[in-house]
Amino acid sequence: MNNRLTIYILALAVFLIGTIEYIIAGVIEMIAADLGVSTSEAGLMVTVFALSAAIIAPVLIALTINMDRKKLLLTALSVFIASNGLMLLHLPYEAMLGVRIVQGASGGIATVVAMAVATRLVEKERRGNAIGIILMGLSSSLVLGVPAGTFFSERFGWRALFVIIGVLSLLPLFIISAKVPAIQEKETVTLRTQLSVLKDSRIVAALAVTLLYVGGYATLFTYITPYLQAASSLSVIEISGVLFLAGVCSFMGSKLGGQLADAKGSKFTICLGLLLQGITLILFTLAGVHVVVLILVLMIFMLGTWSISPAQQLLLVTLVPRNPDIALSVNTSFIQFGFALGSALGGFVISRTSVLQLNWAGLAAVAVAWILAMRVFKVRKA
Repeated sequence: MNNRLTIYILALAVFLIGTIEYIIAGVIEMIAADLGVSTSEAGLMVTVFALSAAIIAPVLIALTINMDRKKLLLTALSVFIASNGLMLLHLPYEAMLGVRIVQGASGGIATVVAMAVATRLVEKERRGNAIGIILMGLSSSLVLGVPAGTFFSERFGWRALFVIIGVLSLLPLFIISAKVPAIQEKETVTLRTQLSVLKDSRIVAALAVTLLYVGGYATLFTYITPYLQAASSLSVIEISGVLFLAGVCSFMGSKLGGQLADAKGSKFTICLGLLLQGITLILFTLAGVHVVVLILVLMIFMLGTWSISPAQQLLLVTLVPRNPDIALSVNTSFIQFGFALGSALGGFVISRTSVLQLNWAGLAAVAVAWILAMRVFKVRKA
């Protein structure tokens, strides 16, 4: 097996991890009913996963910086697989949150280390492409993983889905063990080094944009199944089809966002994406019970949101030209913080008002992101 195929195997592992993170959005009502908790409490299973990936994973990676990357990757994947097996047990809600913390930490470590390993398997000038393949695995989890998981959960139950993902994860585990060589980091990048980029106010503002636009997205998308059920007459099976279309739009948004950032620049792309996010969040209410319009608004919402990410990464690379890898690593943590913020904010809204008010909370986060983005570009121009 050549190195390119090995990189796709690494992307498969990241795809499975992403599916486990995002699948809650498709089966949240099913989980809430099974565990005997509210929808907002079930949403905490997204929050704790994201916080664990954003906080615990970077700390553990920094503490194990001198460890063979292959061994670290295999260890993280093994823990991830075992944690999925625990979902088959009828554990209480609090214990399930603990399992999700383990999944977030192990999955977060595996995702970051998979990118590092992929860059070591190719020539220096092809490292960007290798990272792109790994990220494609992550975005594909929305395109295929979430709708497929929602579809199969309806037939076999949500617990079986976690076990199936765990079993499928054995394939990349065995191939990585056999084909990936031992890899030691040549340069030590400590947690302190990663946090040093936060001394620049422009970078902090740019990372805040990431936090808020992802948070605005996750506020609605974490609870998209109950939202669509409340706003329309769609069945769970039909919603899985809608989620597939949404995933395709997210994939297309990432690709178009990258092309637009190269052609028009990061400022134009980020501002356009935030504008589409804000407009569609308003239109969700106006769409009402018109199913076709509602689905169309959701598709544009996904396109706009996911078009921002490539441009945001390009912006951070230009802000930290000496240490672009560190900037992107910290940005990845803020993406996870955004998912945690959004799922928590959405849970709060549902517990206080109605699931149909989620878009307004998301709009508030996106509006602040727009204001901060304008500030970042104004300071940068000056």
